[in-house]
Amino acid sequence: MLDLFVIGAGPGGYEAAAHAAKLGKKVALAEKQHLGGVCLNVGCIPTKTYLRSARLLSECRLGAAFALEVSGARLNMPALVERKDRVVGTLVKGVETLLKRTGVEVVRGHARIVSPNAVEVDGKRWEAANILIATGSRPAVPPIAGIDSEGVLDSNTVFNLQQIPARIAIIGGGYIGLEFAGFFAAAGSEAVVFEMLPQIASGCDRDIAERLGRELKRQGIDIRTSVKVTSIEGKTLRFTGPDGAEGAFEADWILNATGRQPNVEDLGLEQLGVDFDRKGIRTSDRGKTNVPGVWACGDVTGRRLLAHAATREGIVAVNNMFGRPDRLRYETIPSVIYSHPEVASVGWTEQELEAKGIPYKKSQVPMAYSGRFIIDNPQGTGIAKVLIGAKYGELLGVHVLGDSSSEFIVAAAAMMEMELPASEVAAIVFPHPTVSEALKEAILRAAE
Repeated sequence: MLDLFVIGAGPGGYEAAAHAAKLGKKVALAEKQHLGGVCLNVGCIPTKTYLRSARLLSECRLGAAFALEVSGARLNMPALVERKDRVVGTLVKGVETLLKRTGVEVVRGHARIVSPNAVEVDGKRWEAANILIATGSRPAVPPIAGIDSEGVLDSNTVFNLQQIPARIAIIGGGYIGLEFAGFFAAAGSEAVVFEMLPQIASGCDRDIAERLGRELKRQGIDIRTSVKVTSIEGKTLRFTGPDGAEGAFEADWILNATGRQPNVEDLGLEQLGVDFDRKGIRTSDRGKTNVPGVWACGDVTGRRLLAHAATREGIVAVNNMFGRPDRLRYETIPSVIYSHPEVASVGWTEQELEAKGIPYKKSQVPMAYSGRFIIDNPQGTGIAKVLIGAKYGELLGVHVLGDSSSEFIVAAAAMMEMELPASEVAAIVFPHPTVSEALKEAILRAAE
């Protein structure tokens, strides 16, 4: 009998399997498609590969601001697709090497749980003391007439494009829609974002979301909020505006970027009695489901649909199943929107604190406080916003708008995880010149 059988080889699954194997456990992992899951193959990595090229293209157009003479820069889409494939291929081989080196047995095929201690993969039975479900998610399909037509892409199939469309309509103003809007706009498309809610980047601090919206509009992205898409007919997207008036927009392609939904189907969850619904499998902060011996991590739980959250959830589950007490504090998991400028956040937003009735103090520091930020972003703007407890000065939330923020938000997450009071941040030496100095200044001002 195995110690652990993992279903799904995304960041949650393969990292958990490798971690268990390093603890000396006998582990097998089933995957019916690609090692690395959505993130590596059609999610995080491909998207960021595209965005890096778009950012470089934008910087070329700002050559004069960097004292450079640059002309004729354009995006070679077929070459970019090839580069994306090379990057993905390299990282997939890395996952293969990790699993082989740690001794995890990889099983190819569709897995289905037949009992709390048994899994079948294409007819072959595997018995295990523990089962970890890490089946991830897929693009959500909203109830919009025509959403399944040939002219509609999703966050998976968008990578099949071999040329940049002149006009693209993007349904959804969350991180997926905004990142692709930034890419297509930089590449020369007329990009229009249709968001049903009054605010883009739902879940972000309102100040940050509003500032981001202004920056994206300045880049030529047309953002329309409080707009409900009603149907798609061929290349025409029909919608109802905030005033109730009906409208239409014709595009070369339409991108469905309305989010993702957990893969909970055909796993045997109903027969097993696992507590789940279309929003995901319910788990504790230790990765447990309601069925002993059955655990879950990653997007399939519907809690935090982020690759790094999935990895931590998987490791927490493995630690607990093998007698190493561990838990995950979801409020200390950072998140990033890889727009231009980037948005990086951890903890509670100002609106959430107000709704909870938690007294707080705040400070905002312009990113231009950092000399490095001015050097790297001649036309860039942004802020570092810090929220601390009014009584004890504990960090409650950090929200940064500005490029490079994705690289230092982990510092704020670490401070929150270790419950470091804002007043003690003065003892931490931040290297100079770095963009992260704006974060330190904002924390220290909040503590005054």
